[in-house]
Amino acid sequence: MTTLRGRDLLRDPRLNKFTAFTPAEREALGLVGLLPEAVESAETRLERAKSQLARKPTNLEKYLSLSALQDIDETLFYRLLMSEPARFVPLVYTPTVGEACLEFSHIIERPKGLYLSIERKGHVREVLRNWPERDVRFIVVTSGGRILGLGDLGANGMGIPIGKLALYTVGAGVPPRFTLPIMMDCGTDNETLLSDPFYIGLRRNRPSIAELDEFVEEFVTVPIWQFPRCCIQWEDWARADAFRLLARYRERVCSFNDDIQGSGAVALAGILSALRITGGKLGEQTFLFLGAGAAAIGISDMLTRAMMQDGLTHEQACARIWLFNSAGLLETSRRDLEDYQLPYAHAHAPSGDFVATIESLKPTVIIGVSTAAGLFNQRVVEAMARLNRRPVIFALSNPTSRSECTAEEAYKWSEGRAVFASGSPFPPFKYRERTLTPGQCNNLYIFPAVGLAVYATRAARVTDEMFIAAARAVAAQVTQADLDAGLIYPPQADILKTEMHVAERIADMIFDGGLASVSKPPDMGAFITSHVYKPEYRSLV
Repeated sequence: MTTLRGRDLLRDPRLNKFTAFTPAEREALGLVGLLPEAVESAETRLERAKSQLARKPTNLEKYLSLSALQDIDETLFYRLLMSEPARFVPLVYTPTVGEACLEFSHIIERPKGLYLSIERKGHVREVLRNWPERDVRFIVVTSGGRILGLGDLGANGMGIPIGKLALYTVGAGVPPRFTLPIMMDCGTDNETLLSDPFYIGLRRNRPSIAELDEFVEEFVTVPIWQFPRCCIQWEDWARADAFRLLARYRERVCSFNDDIQGSGAVALAGILSALRITGGKLGEQTFLFLGAGAAAIGISDMLTRAMMQDGLTHEQACARIWLFNSAGLLETSRRDLEDYQLPYAHAHAPSGDFVATIESLKPTVIIGVSTAAGLFNQRVVEAMARLNRRPVIFALSNPTSRSECTAEEAYKWSEGRAVFASGSPFPPFKYRERTLTPGQCNNLYIFPAVGLAVYATRAARVTDEMFIAAARAVAAQVTQADLDAGLIYPPQADILKTEMHVAERIADMIFDGGLASVSKPPDMGAFITSHVYKPEYRSLV
């Protein structure tokens, strides 16, 4: 039931059904004459939306069309995305969201979420009161400091929290009404944006660490009283900020950083699956990263914790992991390293040559998180193929334009032997008589399931152990048929089923750890299912 009538009802995206309003609803709610005479089913509405989307010539135009649909008919928007997630998710998130963020100030038509300017410091409470929903369970918040592999995009980075929260619903059925995307606009050091007459953000350079931290502290304290069941996801902050804020707040409030913990878990899931192809145990592998930022450390820390669960000491686990960045191999003689990088700096001669480092360390797995395209060149892949019968090559930088190599390159240069995954999707590749399906190491497999479990259990905290449990649960759902095709993640077509299973495992851990705020149910599967949003029109009379 609703008190809205006529045009006000048609303007509410959560209630609007357009031609799916029944004759009785049209009569009772003052809609006669405001709608065409045709009364259509939800299925017809869905097929028309697919047809309209197919008419758009570019992915960016499809992104804009979907964004408009979300503002008009939220139920149809999620029904569309959830009908074929493998087809439509890349249009609302990676890789298309990267292009959208680059152009955000020029393509934005209607605001979504909340823009919280550092100029409002001291008045954060008043700003958050302007959000119409009183029960917010998930905030995805960014400063725009490091959007994907694209750098500082300031307020243009708002596309990221909007997209991430859509994936909470698509991937795991978290009800969209409980979500809030926030852009903490702290200015930008991107001079191109500051000189752009259409830039929508605050026109100033970024603040000092002290000023930023004071602003963030005020922001964090407001949800504690205004949204007491809320979980905060830190997203695409500058590297140093990301580590500092995660460390400061992970034990104080229910919060996590998807770039660090989510990236670590989804990479761990892919590696666990890859080992079913290559053979050997996790603690027997040698990992070499290209890149030493938030994603690299997040994956390294998750691998370390997983190896410790398997019986290694912390020192033994760290010794299996090496990092290489633009200044060369991280080794003990370097004096330019951050504290969070030090556990992975080992005794070794200095090296600025990645191929030479491969030849020296003989890694079984290389992981690209450099945000620089093409660095896994033919020499790199061929070196890995010489050293390993089935080299594991993860080119994880997003968007596609920043990937360290393509799937085709990895397969061709390794003579079809590479076990490959990328951050953004690549199409299947036929090598000789085999069709190889590259895996997409997409955080979509992890963070929505964590969200669903936290939402259902009302968890007080999010822990690294939850992410490891999620990784193991994702890997366990990869079938032998998937592995035979080279696929090391479950098909995205079944993403909701996959994540509901993952959420069950995480919820078990939440209850066993005493972090839940509700009683443990006798049937965990039914408990999780009861919390899943279904994009269905409901009767309004």
